Amino acid sequence: MKELSEDTIKEIASHYEAIIRLLGEDVEREGLIKTPMRAAKAMAYVTRGYRQDADELINGAIFSYEGSRMVVVKDIEFHSLCEHHILPFFGKVSIGYIPDGKTIGLSKLARLVDFYARRLQVQERMTAQICKIVMEKLGAKGVIVICTGEHLCMKMRGVEKQNSSTTTIETAGVFEESAALREEFFNTLRH
Repeated sequence: MKELSEDTIKEIASHYEAIIRLLGEDVEREGLIKTPMRAAKAMAYVTRGYRQDADELINGAIFSYEGSRMVVVKDIEFHSLCEHHILPFFGKVSIGYIPDGKTIGLSKLARLVDFYARRLQVQERMTAQICKIVMEKLGAKGVIVICTGEHLCMKMRGVEKQNSSTTTIETAGVFEESAALREEFFNTLRH
């Protein structure tokens, strides 16, 4: 992964300092003295997906597989930032795929979720991107991804609805054609 340079981190920190001042706070106050740099480093971390490479994350962990039944990894937690308000959204992603001679190391699916979650994002696009990359990297017969997230842009501001969540679903390959396969996936999630 390519890291942001120290100069870039310092520049981001200077922008945070300016924002804090514009909000009416004293950046020289004890609790805020190091906040601009801490915030800059945190932002670099939570947007690291921009500087990662999917092939490096997978690191060759694709293996021959004789089976043809569905593989499901459920409840992969994620944290992201809404691209509209730069506020967090978070939740869980579940991925199902039908192998076509290849399977992937299970932790690599979690890494691919983070690859797309760790950037300014919308849940709908993130779900589609995860589906597409799993299909592309595995050459699977089909992929299905379901994502359920809670958005602080809806809880902390605007409509302020505390109990709302959003679910997005994306399918590719045989999952687009087969209601039975989709139902099998959803039944697996319920157990």
